[in-house]
Amino acid sequence: MDLGLTGKTAIVTGAGSGIGAAIAVRLGEEGANVVLADMNLEAAEGVAQSIREAGGQALAVAVNVAEADQVAALVARTVEAFGGVGILVNNAGLARDGRITKMEESDWDLVLDVGLKGAFLCTRAVLPYMTEAKWGRLIQMSSRAHLGNPGQANYSAVKAGLIGFTKSMALENGRHFITSNAVAPGMIDTPFVRGHPKFETIRDNAISTTPIPRIGEATDVADAVCFLASERASYITGDVLHVTGGRY
Repeated sequence: MDLGLTGKTAIVTGAGSGIGAAIAVRLGEEGANVVLADMNLEAAEGVAQSIREAGGQALAVAVNVAEADQVAALVARTVEAFGGVGILVNNAGLARDGRITKMEESDWDLVLDVGLKGAFLCTRAVLPYMTEAKWGRLIQMSSRAHLGNPGQANYSAVKAGLIGFTKSMALENGRHFITSNAVAPGMIDTPFVRGHPKFETIRDNAISTTPIPRIGEATDVADAVCFLASERASYITGDVLHVTGGRY
């Protein structure tokens, strides 16, 4: 199936590893020009190189998405390299877990700054180009955690906030033929998840409570993102696509 992404330009934040890297690679396979934004430039460049070796177009940029000047520079480099930007995947995020009575204010601020403020800054920066082109795809990386997780008040607040942000952007920008959707993964096998000290226990619990009895792969999420970015999803906006194997 042709997704109509050839020649489109996509920015993927947090693209140096895990889900972000899988999304970037998948978009590159579909013919999109991909800008991989990550604080770890070496990791992002490694993924970009693999896209280029496969015949795609890719650019790696070091950026802290919580800093407006760095986001502006990211978008400027994207436009300079590829002439515009039509797809934004706000994937950058991190976790600093802890029960609320033991959570440091700095942990709350950091998680919200990267995950929620970063999405705001990146979206605000790309919208003028999408509006001018009368075409755009805004995709927020939410999570099953938007339903609430114990010990993750900050992370869950971000993922729930991204859904509200998604719906607001759909209402504001639909008249310009810009869609806005969110993807909410369940437990996905990534280096970040595997690094959790209780990974095996969490994995086994997830499998036992998931109708499709396995944990997800990063490519499962990447495929969902590519669909929402495509021409095939041009009449879908303000929605949340759960990639959870049926676990809610």
